Amino acid sequence: MDYDRARHMMVERQLKARGIKDARVLEAFMKVPRHEFVADELRPSAYADYPLPIGEGQTISQPYMAALMTECLRLKNTDKVLEIGTGSGYQLAILLELAREACSVERMEQLAYKAEELLKRLGYANFRIKTGDGTLGWEECGPYDAIIVTAAAPAVPRSLPGQLKDGGRLVVPVGGAYGQTLTVISKRGQELQREEICGCVFVPLVGKEGWNS
Repeated sequence: MDYDRARHMMVERQLKARGIKDARVLEAFMKVPRHEFVADELRPSAYADYPLPIGEGQTISQPYMAALMTECLRLKNTDKVLEIGTGSGYQLAILLELAREACSVERMEQLAYKAEELLKRLGYANFRIKTGDGTLGWEECGPYDAIIVTAAAPAVPRSLPGQLKDGGRLVVPVGGAYGQTLTVISKRGQELQREEICGCVFVPLVGKEGWNS
């Protein structure tokens, strides 16, 4: 299979055609080999317009939704970003193309280990991954210019806005178990501004400030 061509078509037909405009985001999605982040038997579908299973009941997100969330972060190449939910490591690779460094928290040890090994093999170095409760963030690694949550929370986890720098952005799906609203929280001093982007469906964010396991 011609993965380069499939990746190009993904960017043109799924991202650009649906309104993703940030040139740096589009370049990152053109560069990162999404097929490396799925099982061998799923590689023919790696650039398809839907989520794919990655084991442990988790998924790699639909390319468009991953791109939309990334665009909402408005990352600069000097930024430090926190990801909640490492999963396959694909979204983290995208972040590493756009930011100075990234920290990521994954609840499942096996996924965290596999993602770290793959990212290192692909040549990424400016990241840290830990296993733990992502709803609590990673205070010791912060503060952050941006935080992305790649699972659905019943409400914005209370711990996360406090780990943002002034002017920082938090992108998180918020809602019920069967449907959520992609939400952007912007921090301005002590004020938090909330913007709702669109409907979405993610696996649940499990933890102290999320859903029970």
